[in-house]
Amino acid sequence: MSWKELIVESLEPDRSIQRMEMTRRQFALSIAAASSLRSSLFEPALSPLGVPRGVVPGRVTWAHNPAAVTWDGTGSWWTDANNNQSVIDGMVSRSVRGLTDQKSDSEAWSAIFHYFNRTHGRGNTGYKAGEKIAIKANLNNTVDHGTIDRLNTSPHLILSLVRQLTGPGKVPQSAITVFDSSRFIPSYLYDKIHHEFPAVFFVDHIGGDGRAKAEFKPNAIPFSITSRNATGLDTTVVEATYLIDAAVLRAHVSSGVTLCAKNLFGATSIYTDWHKNAHDGFAHNGDGSASYSAFVDYLGHKDLGEKTVLFLIDGLYGNDNVDGPPHRKWNMAPFNDAWPNSIFLSLDGVAIDSVGFDFLTSEWPVLPDIANADNYLREAALANDPPSKTFYDPERDGIRCRSLGVFEHWNNGTEKKYSGNLGKAHGIELFQVG
Repeated sequence: MSWKELIVESLEPDRSIQRMEMTRRQFALSIAAASSLRSSLFEPALSPLGVPRGVVPGRVTWAHNPAAVTWDGTGSWWTDANNNQSVIDGMVSRSVRGLTDQKSDSEAWSAIFHYFNRTHGRGNTGYKAGEKIAIKANLNNTVDHGTIDRLNTSPHLILSLVRQLTGPGKVPQSAITVFDSSRFIPSYLYDKIHHEFPAVFFVDHIGGDGRAKAEFKPNAIPFSITSRNATGLDTTVVEATYLIDAAVLRAHVSSGVTLCAKNLFGATSIYTDWHKNAHDGFAHNGDGSASYSAFVDYLGHKDLGEKTVLFLIDGLYGNDNVDGPPHRKWNMAPFNDAWPNSIFLSLDGVAIDSVGFDFLTSEWPVLPDIANADNYLREAALANDPPSKTFYDPERDGIRCRSLGVFEHWNNGTEKKYSGNLGKAHGIELFQVG
């Protein structure tokens, strides 16, 4: 039976459902029902597609520490009182070492840069002076330079990342730009980074208050098919040598999820008012059939996914909704009615989104528009010969995309094992680093 036949029709969620107290038996029954529903939606498991990437091919690191965030729902999730910077620093440190099987952070960053350059036609070399690094944060829920309690990329996680780059990564702070071309750099992020690293640049949609205003190279991403999508690219990413894609673990209407692939949309010349933007190729066919995905064009573009030296998903809080603050703690093990307190890293953009997808759909199996929402992952893994038969060529230069990474679903939400965890080649390995 094909994967198309195994995906059932989407179920419309009851948006009026509110959190309620459960007995232990009710909770167990709900988890069993959710596992059964998820299984029917996203079979077959452990069937890897595509070509894994990475120093350790297909590896996605998972750092989980319950002490990372302690927000009780009052005040703001992003304050220092609710986020343990030293714990988050340690999680990122262990993640970069685990990603590369190196004993020190400096050796890990050297391995990361060498791997990227070696596999992108730049020779077997590490970071060189003068090379720029752009960090694409997901600040979709900002409205200006002030503070806001809706969920965005953690300022503490971005600080940890900048500390890593400037320390063991040996990157000058003046070579680093934190940006979100389509939104705003909030004060809680700007102040935290700028206080410790005053030479780091910041770019957002409007500029001012220490931020530069995004400028766009026109027609830089014409897309593989004719569409109405914005085709300009922020010169921040065009002029950078490397990109770090820092997404957030959360769901999204229409696309089902919003992870590393969709985060790259925010580097294009879109409006801050999402109603004015085209979203062609963002939705998928709910009947399970394959279709073109604009997310594959983002992952396959030379200045976006193919320029990304590190993919990151901020799972410190996570959310089942693209909007609003974190509103509910997670039930699935090992979180057990706590925030997920997790950070995911990978050198494979398809693999990390596959892992993020599995976490989200195991915790919330009935999300809006979730049936067949993994279409883009299947298309990206097989971008050289995708199920939709699309000729993926986001630059329109006549060169077809290669496989952009490896896709598969884990065996179940309890064991969380992928093919790589079971000793099989060519799949994802979820590597827990503590």
